[in-house]
Amino acid sequence: MAQVTSSEAMQAEDHEDGFYCRERRLGQWFYCTRPKVPERPSLVPQASAAERMAAISRELDELKARAILEPTQENVIAYVRFQREQLDRASTFSDTWQRALWQNPDLDYTLQRPVNTVGKRAWLDNRKADRDTVLTNLGQRYGLFYFYAQSCGACEIFGPILRSVADSHGMTVMAVSMDGGPNRDFPNYVVDSGQRARMGVAGNQTPALVLFDTATRRTIPVGFGLLSAEEIMDRIFMLTNTKVGSDF
Repeated sequence: MAQVTSSEAMQAEDHEDGFYCRERRLGQWFYCTRPKVPERPSLVPQASAAERMAAISRELDELKARAILEPTQENVIAYVRFQREQLDRASTFSDTWQRALWQNPDLDYTLQRPVNTVGKRAWLDNRKADRDTVLTNLGQRYGLFYFYAQSCGACEIFGPILRSVADSHGMTVMAVSMDGGPNRDFPNYVVDSGQRARMGVAGNQTPALVLFDTATRRTIPVGFGLLSAEEIMDRIFMLTNTKVGSDF
């Protein structure tokens, strides 16, 4: 007795299905075409993007090391080609990044801090106007402690700069001598008798500039060493009127 193979059985079954569907029309409860068996999901876990990136880095390092240790033409070409592929990928990412920023203003930081010449100039002018307005009224709440030493060469240069800033913005400055010597820019100085330590201002470096908030009785170090007038005003403005991370 001849055996029927599985392929022949499937063909016969398909023929019978076609016979019943076409000629006998037994209704919708009979399949006219064999239903497809759903594919089983792959049991092999897919590598994550981070894992793929790590694999690319490993491959690049391996090809580079091989090209250096065994500098045959084949090894060098393999390394250069693979490196070029990654550079092309990085270029595509950079281009897509830029286009995304152009088309999504909430992601474009240059709208907050312009980098082109025209925008940057306008931003700086507006910021300077805001700063000057704030500093003009700042003296009503804040004062400045200026720690200096007669023997400090930088203090000789810094004193007139601080005097100019204080006078132009109506700010009170208390000059504190760390070595007992006088100060020609601030003749009403006092000698340090522990004020600096009580304020929590570390070290004995001069010049040192510290804001004092009369409302909260809090001290805010502004800077140490020689500062320009613009630096003094910018730092005071940032420390008193901007949130951390909002100005950069």
